[in-house]
Amino acid sequence: MRNWAKAMMLTASAATGLVAGLLGAARAEVTLPPAVIEGLAGAEVAFLGEVHDNAQAHLAQAAALRAAAPKAVVFEMLSPEQAARLTPEARGDVAALGDVLGWEEAGWPDFTIYAPIFAALGEARAYGAAVPREAARGVMQTGIAAAFGTEAVRYGLDQPLGAQEQAARETFQMEAHCNALPEEMLPVMVDIQRYRDAALARAVAQALQDTGGPVAVITGNGHARRDWGAPVYVARALPEAVIFTLGVGEPGGPEGRFDAVIEVPAAEREDPCAAFDKG
Repeated sequence: MRNWAKAMMLTASAATGLVAGLLGAARAEVTLPPAVIEGLAGAEVAFLGEVHDNAQAHLAQAAALRAAAPKAVVFEMLSPEQAARLTPEARGDVAALGDVLGWEEAGWPDFTIYAPIFAALGEARAYGAAVPREAARGVMQTGIAAAFGTEAVRYGLDQPLGAQEQAARETFQMEAHCNALPEEMLPVMVDIQRYRDAALARAVAQALQDTGGPVAVITGNGHARRDWGAPVYVARALPEAVIFTLGVGEPGGPEGRFDAVIEVPAAEREDPCAAFDKG
């Protein structure tokens, strides 16, 4: 998980107003293409990608959730303990839900831009798939298979990636970190990403077992991509599952392969690499 600086400070009343505005916008402005609606209707597992700090991306995800009407929703952003706090009573006050979840402490972008997603949950059961820091440290210390545990073989974590994919993923990690990572860190960064993908897939498998599906997954586009993200691990563990992947990206993206892509306007943000600029 990456830590995000807040774009602005909000008073409680202003936050409530922004939540209300975003919820209204979600219902009024987002129209899903027919191909997306069709894909969602036929899927047992629907991956709904996002750009984390883009409010418009979350409005599109909320619209997709309403169209899919899943029985379970897996969140990259939530731990299992946080997901358990999404009781019917808590869901009834979306404006206060960020505090209930401890969202700010987790370091994600302001909860107000995620509020439409939680408002669209309906009665779906929530699952958390966040990877704790100690698990990421375990990948570095013991390797990905040992860190993941007894199900590593089921998700293919006991096998190395092919040389071409490994190289591509290392390049992706270097670019995502502003070309500031030491090269010797790249293999372990790829392994941590694989661990996160497999953790999402494991939560999907549990959700399908518990509820019968369909299951939706709220996650970043990097984890939602069909060519090397969490869908690969779901397909390995559950080869009969019908999977649909939706990328929700800004102009020029998202990278990777998806069954469908929705483009949203780019969010205003500071240059994330400015801190590394030595000029």
